[in-house]
Amino acid sequence: MVKVELGVISSMAVGRAARRAAAISALVALGLCAAGCAMIDQFNPFGAEKYKMEIKPDTPASRTYDQGLEKLANGSPQEAAKKFTELGKQYPESDWARKGLLMTIYADYQAGSYTDAETGAERFLKEYPNSPDAPYVAYLQANAYYEQIPDISRDQDAANKALSGFQEIVKKYPKSEYVEDSKFKITVCEDQLAGKEMSIGRFYLNRHNYTAAINRFRNVLQYYQTTRHAPEALYRLVEAYLGLGITNEAQTAAAVLGHNFPDSQWYKDAFSLLQGKGLSPQENSESWMSKIYHTVVPS
Repeated sequence: MVKVELGVISSMAVGRAARRAAAISALVALGLCAAGCAMIDQFNPFGAEKYKMEIKPDTPASRTYDQGLEKLANGSPQEAAKKFTELGKQYPESDWARKGLLMTIYADYQAGSYTDAETGAERFLKEYPNSPDAPYVAYLQANAYYEQIPDISRDQDAANKALSGFQEIVKKYPKSEYVEDSKFKITVCEDQLAGKEMSIGRFYLNRHNYTAAINRFRNVLQYYQTTRHAPEALYRLVEAYLGLGITNEAQTAAAVLGHNFPDSQWYKDAFSLLQGKGLSPQENSESWMSKIYHTVVPS
């Protein structure tokens, strides 16, 4: 009997111990879970306590567009550009996106953000090449380059791009209202580019690098012969060819100069220069200068 009772007591003690251990394990597990959850909440950037989801009501496209117009009217083109850009994001593949892009280009241009205007115009012309607004966008793009033309001492990439842009308008949209102004600005760009060539040509001439100088003056006559720089370019060619001892080309340059600009001081100077060396203007019809001007001056 004693053995049996001791056995029963031992069994009961073991059971209690097992239950106590299970309870302790459960508490430990709950503690670890709580600690883990706390750590997760601590490092969770999307925790509900820090960030709350807000659903903003949709703004009608017309309202966003009108807000952009209001910003423009109030003299805030940069803010207007942001509003017009929103249209493309909110309503892609729609006519509002096209309108928004058009007005963004205009607003960027008005804000003096010419690089943004150029990029926007490039995108517009690619996505909407047949739009009725395409001539205007091309005109804005050319003017964005035009506004960035520096003095002739600096790189003339902007002048080249502006010239190409205005020439494209005249060629591609000959009946548009932007042709007349484009033609005027073509002459301005050409004069600028010719001036750059002349500046470099004189630099080489002063250093007796006659071949390099001739190449620059030739560019003026070949690409910008209607500019005010053409008479001087011909005179400088007289100087350069004489420097090389190529008298027949020097005489041709003077002859072409006299035929096309007989009353200019440049021709008088060229005539005197040749005369001082016992020479006179005389054109060689095979010279590249004669072929450019398509004229022959009688000897």
